[in-house]
Amino acid sequence: MTLPEVQNAISEKKICILIPTYNNEKTLKRVIDGVLNYTENIIVVNDGSTDSTPQILLSYSRITVISLPENKGKGNGLKIGFRKAKELGYHYAVTIDSDGQHYPDDIPVFVEALLKEKEDVLLIGNRNMSQDGIPKKSSFGNRFSNFWFWFETGIKLEDTQSGYRLYPLLRIPKKYFTPKFEFEIEIIVRTAWRHVPVKNVPIKVLYDPAERVSHFRPFKDFTRISILNTILVTITLLYIIPRNFVNNFKKKSFKRFIKEDVLESDGSNRTKAFSIALGVFIGLSPFWGFHTLLVISLSVLFKLNKVLAFIASNVSLPPFIPFVIAASLFLGSPFVHGESNILSSELNFELIKNNLLQYVIGSAILATTMSAVCGITTFLFLNKLNPENN
Repeated sequence: MTLPEVQNAISEKKICILIPTYNNEKTLKRVIDGVLNYTENIIVVNDGSTDSTPQILLSYSRITVISLPENKGKGNGLKIGFRKAKELGYHYAVTIDSDGQHYPDDIPVFVEALLKEKEDVLLIGNRNMSQDGIPKKSSFGNRFSNFWFWFETGIKLEDTQSGYRLYPLLRIPKKYFTPKFEFEIEIIVRTAWRHVPVKNVPIKVLYDPAERVSHFRPFKDFTRISILNTILVTITLLYIIPRNFVNNFKKKSFKRFIKEDVLESDGSNRTKAFSIALGVFIGLSPFWGFHTLLVISLSVLFKLNKVLAFIASNVSLPPFIPFVIAASLFLGSPFVHGESNILSSELNFELIKNNLLQYVIGSAILATTMSAVCGITTFLFLNKLNPENN
């Protein structure tokens, strides 16, 4: 794209450039001047800088400057910047770090990528993390972040930590729960949960130790990020995946759902059979309250079919629970001393409590046996329908 085309697109698409900054006096002016080559739609959030940042910003009368009295973290600065951008009528915000690692001349990359999309999209700059000069801890942290983002959203990206991004302001969440570096993880995960595509675009990156000032605190910030990912994974397993499953089911007829999401879903007949076997095993195991968490986690770990495993795990739905309890106690009775006449007792959790060892042994036998039976039966059935998919 030519410079006039980029400038026109920025205006027509209502794009602003958001620059959060904290004590980056060495590089801030260069970043702002570079952005001004493309647009004056600039919002700088001075997050309580104590260096010469306020004086630098005084020389720019054509841009919007928000000065915060004290530093409260990058996430807080971005939230304030997003709010201001929407107040000014912008629909998109390109965020660029002020520490000099991002090149303003990559702005056209985001603009051109946005113009190619038919719907709102969140774009993240994809840095070449294998190039010389990239700190190993940054490369490891990015791989770590990529894995959890994929686990939480199902979207595979090569770079989820770059701060060079384009946000669809009208589609991102309105409220957030994190104020610092972990905010950039929260917002992309929760935006993806709102069914907004999240994609990478290629950008350049510069790591100059003589100029770059990093405010990332390895222990504290990594701990905060780990806690956030733990919460996001829990929400994913207990709410997002079941929600998406139910929504997909509602959108299709039962016949179409079985055909597309079950019979013709990804994976060989063997993988599908193992998925059902896993679901049955977990569903009949004594892990009450954790069935969904376990079955989805293990499906992801062993690369099985999550839909089939989830369906099969519902073998222990409430109407079937009395039968599961009775069968488990019956199968476990030969392996414990004493008598436990379950036939004359009321089947409830009090009975399980009084015969816990018997129940645990019996449920293990029941889960293993039924898992094997269902897995083998499924494999034979699918193999008969589609023998080539092995």
